[in-house]
This record gives sequence, structure tokens and C-alpha cells, in this order.
Amino acid sequence: MNVVLWIIQILLAAVFAGAGLTKLTQPKEKLRDKMGWVDPVPPTQVKALGAVELLAALGLVLPALTGIATVLTPLAALGLVIVMIGGIVVHLRRKETPGALVCLVLLVLAALVAWGRFGPYSF
Repeated sequence: MNVVLWIIQILLAAVFAGAGLTKLTQPKEKLRDKMGWVDPVPPTQVKALGAVELLAALGLVLPALTGIATVLTPLAALGLVIVMIGGIVVHLRRKETPGALVCLVLLVLAALVAWGRFGPYSF
């Protein structure tokens, strides 16, 4: 199970690092084409979400790799669960079922990492 958790952590880290970097580096106008939800959201909130996603991606992998502050790995996963709950709410309000389903899958994966790293497969 430890190997499965590592695979999920790396997958989640890649997804959220990419999403976070995109939100941090692209102007809101450019994000509108792929992420329609950014339209009513202030640019600072979009950038803040990008920063949270990038930090969570780093938190999923770096503490476990370095052995320093390993409790940050399940905390990062738990943070992503919270972010994905928000994503589901936003997508459902906009009637974007596919987006809500993607958020749900990411939520389940992040919850699995949080459970595993807080519990039976902690570092």
C-alpha cells in the first residue's frame, strides 16, 4: 500500500503543481478559455488558489522525500480535500458536472493519501 500511496502522491503533486503554476503565471483573461469559473473571481483569489495548489503539491512529496516534517504530507493532502470541496461547489453552481466529477476524483485520491499517511502508512 505504501507504493500505491506514493504513486497517488506523485500523481496529485503533478496535477496540482501544473494547475497551480498555470493560475500563478497566466493572466486571468488567458485562463478564461480553459477555466470559465475564473470570470467572477478576483485575480488575487485566482493567484492565491494557485499558490495553495502549488504549496500542497510540494507538501505531498518533499517532506516525505527529505524525512523533514513528514506530518506536512498528510496535512497537504487534507488541505487539497478542502480545496476540492470548494471546487465541487463552484462547478455544481455553474452546472459543470464534468468539472465537479474531476474534483470529486481528486478529492477521493487526496483523502486516501491523508488517511494512509496519518494512519497505517505514516512515515
